[in-house]
Order: sequence, then structure tokens, then C-alpha cells
Amino acid sequence: MPYLAAVKGDKMGKNYRAELVGVFGDPVDGNPTGVMEEAAFAACGLNYRYLTLKVTKEDFDDAMKAIHAFHMKGMNLTMPHKITVLPYLDELSEAASIIGAVNTIVVKDGKLFGENTDGKGFVQALKNNDVTLEGKKIVILGAGGAAKAIAVECALAGAAQVTVMNRTLARAQELADVLAKHTKTKAQAQELSAGQKIPADTDILINATCIGLHPDSDKKPDIDYDTIRDTMVVSDVVFNPADTLFLKEAAGRGAKTVNGLGMLACQGALNFTLWTGQEAPLDVMEDTLRMEFAEVS
Repeated sequence: MPYLAAVKGDKMGKNYRAELVGVFGDPVDGNPTGVMEEAAFAACGLNYRYLTLKVTKEDFDDAMKAIHAFHMKGMNLTMPHKITVLPYLDELSEAASIIGAVNTIVVKDGKLFGENTDGKGFVQALKNNDVTLEGKKIVILGAGGAAKAIAVECALAGAAQVTVMNRTLARAQELADVLAKHTKTKAQAQELSAGQKIPADTDILINATCIGLHPDSDKKPDIDYDTIRDTMVVSDVVFNPADTLFLKEAAGRGAKTVNGLGMLACQGALNFTLWTGQEAPLDVMEDTLRMEFAEVS
């Protein structure tokens, strides 16, 4: 029966093979990217499938071989594979090379191109909210993977100054050194202390930590919120809830806010376009995420 169905499908000129993309990670059960991407594929009438795959460190080599064996269009990578993947790739984008981590693979003529869309999604979300980065002074809370990706993209987009604040000063300095070495922005590091004051000349303040993420949505970064001014733009990478306590505090002081849900959707939209070559239905992706998080919040 499967053979007859295949023959019939071939005579009818139909393609019953879906193009495959997905994500490798461990843990990965709580990753919502597939829901967003599948909704976008359906909205555009594309026969693509997004596979959310648990891949351990021990199985990573076999998983990478599967990308070729299954003729996949690409793959997302989450912890613990964003750095481990680098030796497997044939080419890196400028940002991915500076960041030293990849979250997106695109298969091009059998070769693997590595990109990091974390920071690019953040920058695009700012643009969608009429916020430009050129000549701006940025303060980033945190020095982890998300902070690094965002800091690099802000610098490449023309930010005049990036100040990295982190509880461990050495980690903040490491990131500042990367920016100073590879970009034209003025980079500096500062220890993030309790009740941290935000410099008055800050244009954009970014929480690049996971503080406030569900189920800990009653938490917020320990800063002096009275030093946030109405001239600032304040953004959060936390996407669930979209309206975090951090953003509520900033909005209460007149600051313009940009939430992490928009960043996540823009990141997914960039992946969609890299894999399919088509413009992503961003509104569908954002609405899908809002509905998804409304169910779990």
C-alpha cells in the first residue's frame, strides 16, 4: 500500500516529502520555537516541519550527520550545543564569529552556514518599535550568552557605547574586551551591585538576564528604578510574561518599553526567512506566542 500511494502521488505531481528543520538541545521539552515556526509555515502554505529534538552531548555528532542524511534545510541549536557546533560548520556570519556561538544552521548546497539570530532578533524588535541604535549609549544587565549576542549586534549596528553590568566583574570585562577588539563601539565593564543606579545619559537599558521569567514572574533585576528616565528605552529579553515587572517599573517612570516576546518572534522570523527564502508572517508568529504563553502563565 505505501508503494502504491507513492506511485499515485508521483503521477499526480505531488510532493509528499516535507522539508525538515528543527532544534537540537538538552533540555528542550519547554522550547516553544516549533509552535511559532509551524504556525508560520501553515500560514504561508509551506510543506515544512519543525522537529523539537532532544540531543545529548554524547549523541551530538550523530545528530549533525543526520542533518545531511535527512537533507534538512537547517537547524536551531540551544544549550548545550551553541559552541560545540562550531567545528562542524563550513562558514560563519560576522556576528556568529565574534560571538563565538551559533543558534541557527542553514544548509546551502550541502554546506553548513552558521548564524546567530539572538542579537539580530533583538535589534529587529527595536527597529519595529522605531528605536535606532546608531550613536546610542547602551547599558546591558548581564554578561551571558544572550547579553553577548545582543551586545555584539548593538555594536555592529552603530551603538556609540556599550556598558556591560554584571555581578561578576570579570565576565563583564570579558564581553567588553570582545566588543573593543572586534567592533568600533566604546565598551566598558562595571560590577552590578544591589540597587544599581543607571547612568543618566543612558539611551537604551536592556535586561539580558532570565530574571522575571515564568514561573518567577514576581522577580525583577535589583536596580534603582528611580534612576530610569522618560528619555530612555527599556527592553527585556524575558518573553514570558511579555509584560515583566522590570518593564512595568520602567513604564511607570515614563520610559518606552520593548518586550522580549517581540525579540523571540523576530528571531524566529529571521530563521524562517533563512530556511525558506520567503518573508516571514511576523504577526502570525507573535500572535501564536501570545496564545501559547497565555495558556501556561
